[in-house]
Amino acid sequence: MHRLALVAALATCVPVLSAQVPTIDQFQAVVPSIGANEAPQWSRDGASLFYVGPDGALWKVAADGGSPARVTPPLGGATQLRIAPDGAFLTYVKNVAGGNDIFAWDITQQRERRVSLLSGRVRSYSISPDSRRIALANDRTGSEDIYAVEVANGSALRLTSSPLYEVFPSWTPDGSSILYTRLDSRWVDHDLFEIAATGGTPRLVLADKDFFDYRQGASFGFARVSPDGKSILFRSQRSGWANFWIANRQGGAVRLMAAEAADQSDARWSPDGSQILYLSITNGTQHLKVAPAAGGAPRTLVGVQVGMVTRAEWSPDGRRVSYGFGTPTRAQDLHVVDASGGTPRQLTFADPEGVAASALIEPEKIRWTSDGLTINAYLYKPRQLPSDGRAPVIMYVHGGPTQQFSDNYQLQAQLFASRGYVVIAPNVRGSSGYGKRFEDANNRDWGHGDLRDVLAGVAWAKTQSFVNPAKIGITGISYGGMMTMYAISFAPGVFQAAISGSGYGDVRDFHTVVPVLQHSQLLNYELGTWPSTPAVEAVYRRSSAIHRAKDATAPAMIIHGYGLDEFDAEYAGWKFARELAKHSKVVEYRKYNGETYYVYGRDNTKHMLGEMLDFFDRYLKDPSR
Repeated sequence: MHRLALVAALATCVPVLSAQVPTIDQFQAVVPSIGANEAPQWSRDGASLFYVGPDGALWKVAADGGSPARVTPPLGGATQLRIAPDGAFLTYVKNVAGGNDIFAWDITQQRERRVSLLSGRVRSYSISPDSRRIALANDRTGSEDIYAVEVANGSALRLTSSPLYEVFPSWTPDGSSILYTRLDSRWVDHDLFEIAATGGTPRLVLADKDFFDYRQGASFGFARVSPDGKSILFRSQRSGWANFWIANRQGGAVRLMAAEAADQSDARWSPDGSQILYLSITNGTQHLKVAPAAGGAPRTLVGVQVGMVTRAEWSPDGRRVSYGFGTPTRAQDLHVVDASGGTPRQLTFADPEGVAASALIEPEKIRWTSDGLTINAYLYKPRQLPSDGRAPVIMYVHGGPTQQFSDNYQLQAQLFASRGYVVIAPNVRGSSGYGKRFEDANNRDWGHGDLRDVLAGVAWAKTQSFVNPAKIGITGISYGGMMTMYAISFAPGVFQAAISGSGYGDVRDFHTVVPVLQHSQLLNYELGTWPSTPAVEAVYRRSSAIHRAKDATAPAMIIHGYGLDEFDAEYAGWKFARELAKHSKVVEYRKYNGETYYVYGRDNTKHMLGEMLDFFDRYLKDPSR
C-alpha cells in the first residue's frame, strides 16, 4: 500500500501554545518598516525620504526624524523605486497584462500614470539626468533589449537588437549616452557597451569574464559613470571576490576600488565624485564603507557587531547617507548618518505588534570543518530545553545554492527554536559570501560535497550536551528543499524527519518540466550543458535524489506551491514524493493553491508552518529512540 498522503493544505495543525510562546502570526508580523528590496529615495531638497512600506504603499519620512506619512494607497506590488533627478516624480515597476511596465507618481499633483507601454518585462531601468527619458531593458522581443522611453508620452526607441541579453542601462551625466551590459549566451561573461541615446553603433567599453550571473545581469548590476563622466564603476569577480573596480570610460587599465577578501555590493559615487559608498559582507555581517574615488584606504561609516546594513544612498548634497539596518532579532528599519560619521538616526520603527526582541533568539555563529573547508553556520538554541536537557535538532539549509544565511531575521529558524528545537543554519560549499572558489566548490557535485558539509554539522551537533543525538531533522526551500531530498536519499539513517520545500528530485526537470531560463542556465553552469555528453548526463543522474529514493529511511513531507504558474511546476516535487511512495516510504505531500513554485502567501505560509511543526513534533518529539 502506498503511504503517500496528498493534502490540499486547507487547514493548519498548530499545537496549543502557552501564553509566553509567540504565535505564528506574531513571527510573521516581524516585517521591515521599509521595503525589503527597494532603496529609499531622497527628495531633491534632502529634507525627506520616500520608501515602499510593508503595506505596498509609498511612504515619506523627514530625514531629521518624525512620524512617517503615507503618500499613496497600496501601489499593487511596486518594485524598483526611483526618483527623477528634477524631483518632480517617482517611478516604479508594476505588473500589467503581458508583463510589467514603469509607472510614475507625480509628487505635486498626487496622481499615478503609466509611463512605458511596452509590456513584456522590465527588469532594470534608469532615468535620464534631465528627467525627460527612461532607459530600460525589456524582453518583449524574446531577449532583453535596451529602449529609450519618453516620460511625457511613452514613445519608445529601441536601441539594441542582439539575440543576447542586454541589460542594466545607465546614463552618462550629460544624458547623451547610455551604458549597458550584454551577457554572453551562458550568462558568464559581460561586455559593457556605450551607445548614443538617439541610437547608433554601440562602442565596447570593457569586457569582464567568468562571473556567472544567475539573476540575468543583476549580479554584475549597473555600471555607474562618475559625475565628471570620465570613470566607470563596475562589479567583478576577477579578484576571486565580488569587488568593485574602476575603469577609464575611454578604455585602458582597470583598478580595484578597495580590495578586500569580502563580497561588496551597492556601490554609489558621491554627488561630487570624490567618494564611493558600498556595502561589504563578511561571514554574514554587512557593513557600510566609504572609499576615496582616487584611491586609498576606505573607512567604515557604519560598522556593526551583528546585523545587516542595506540599501545605502547618498543625500543629494552628499552630506548624509541613508540605509536600512536589521539583525536576527530586529526587522530592517531606515536610518540616516552624517557622511563624516557620528551617531545614526533611526527614522522608521518595525511593527510593534510583532514578536518582541526579548522573545527572539540571538543566534550564535559556529563553524566546523568538512573536507578541509571551514563551514560557517548559525546556531539557534532554544531558551528552554526538555527536562533531560537535550533538544531535537533541525538542520535548516538555504536556497540558491549561491546564496547565504546572514545576520537577518529568519522566520522559520526563530519559530522552530521557540518550539524547543535546536536550529542550525549552515553556509555549505556553494554559498556566496566566502569567495568565488568556495562558491564554485559544489559545481558538478550537487548533493555530495555540500551534503557532506551538512552531515559534518550533524556530527558537530551530536557532540553538544544540549542535543538529543537520536532526533535530527532537516528542512529547506528551493535548493534547501533539494538538499533535503539529497539527505533523504543519500544519507539514510542520519535523519529522523525531513521536510522539503519546492525542490527538484530529478535535476533534469530543470530543463524538461519547469522551463525557466535562469534555472536552465544555472544547471548548465554548475552541472554541465544539457543535453550533452554521456559524462554530463552521468553528473545529472548522480545529482538526482530520485534515483536513490528506495534507500530512504526518514519520514518525509514534500511541500509545493501551485496554481499561478503557467506550467505544472509542482510536478517536480510530486514526482519525488511519488517515487518515495512507490518504495513504501513514509511520505506526505502538501500543496498550497494560489502560489507560484514557492509558498509566499501569508495565509498559506501560516498553514504550512503549522503543518511543518506538527510533522516535526510527530517524529522528533516522540518517545522512541
